[in-house]
Parts: sequence; structure tokens; C-alpha cells
Amino acid sequence: MKIVIQLVLWVIIGFLGYLVYNSINGPVEFNKIKQARYAKAVENLRDIRTAQIAHRTVTGKFEEDPVKLVAFIDTAKFTLTQRRDSSFIRFNKVLKIDEPRDTVIVDTLGHASVKDSLFKKGNHKNMIKIPIEGIDANFELKAGYINKNDLRVAVFEAKVAKDVLLHDLDKDLLAQEKEVQSVDGVNGPYLSVGSMTEVMTSGNWPRTYGTNDQ
Repeated sequence: MKIVIQLVLWVIIGFLGYLVYNSINGPVEFNKIKQARYAKAVENLRDIRTAQIAHRTVTGKFEEDPVKLVAFIDTAKFTLTQRRDSSFIRFNKVLKIDEPRDTVIVDTLGHASVKDSLFKKGNHKNMIKIPIEGIDANFELKAGYINKNDLRVAVFEAKVAKDVLLHDLDKDLLAQEKEVQSVDGVNGPYLSVGSMTEVMTSGNWPRTYGTNDQ
């Protein structure tokens, strides 16, 4: 009976030791995996932002359809221009004199491929897909317009839920991560770039994951 009691105590001690180890090591492993996945997702979000800004530069708007956005990168061209100051003489009919006037002349120098300028490695092809093994999903992509100071301004947003990126990790730690409000963390339930309510092209990740604005 004494041996049985000792065995039971050892089992209890081992179980309690496992709980203590897991309570310490669990968050460490969670953060390690989280940071690696966030870093990969941020790379794609930066590519999406680059593509969207190029699209707005050429067309004046952002693109909501990911297929059309990728096709745009493959086919579109930037117009290369040069601005130079100039002047001319205009006759003032009221004063009956010639007056010098300043102006700016824009010369078209040629065109450059958007793909060759920004995506020489062809990494735009899969930028919409979540780049995490085992996750078969795409970033949510939206684009449209908002009114800001009586102006109609083009906006876009690309995002992925933390529930998707960290779906197979500890649910309690995931719930805590979704509530993060910190300058060193990704605030809120999404990893995102751009906004459908504000005029911005920055991301919501800290600079430890790379530049979040452009």
C-alpha cells in the first residue's frame, strides 16, 4: 500500500510539474510561432500595399479584385514625366502691356513596366495568399472611396484575422492576443494594412516586423 501511495504521489508530482512547465513554456512557444507567422504575413501585406499604390498612381483608384490587381502588375506601365519651370508673355488688355507669366511644363519621357519596376522577383503572384503552411486562405481585400474634407478619396484595406493565422494554437493565448493594445504588438483581432475609414496606407504592425508605412 505504501508503494502504491508513493507511485500515486509521483504521478501527481509529475502532472503538477508538467502544468508548471506548460504554463511557462506555452506562452513562449506561442509568441515564437506567432512572430514567425506575423513576419511572413507582413511581407505579403507590404507587397499588396506596393501594388495598390502603383494601381492608384496609374489609374487613380485602388483595386478590390485580387485577380485584376495581379493582372495589373503584369501588364501596366508607369508614365515617366519631367516637370520644368517656364515662362511666357501675356498681353494685359486692361493695362495694355505685356506681362511675364510663370508656368510648369510637363514632358512625357517614356513608360516603364510596373512589374519590372516593383516586382522583378515575381513575388506579386502569390501576395494575396496567406503564406503559412497549412492555411488555405487569402487576405481580405477591399477598396473604394470615402469623403474627407468634402473630397472623394480612394482608400483600400487588406487584412487577415488572427483567428486564421493562429488557428491551431492555444485558444486562451489566442483570445489574449486578439485583445492586445500595445506599441510593441499588433493591436486588435486583425493584421492589416490600409483602412476603409481613414486615408492611410500604413499597417498596424510594430516596426519590429518592418516598415509599416509608405
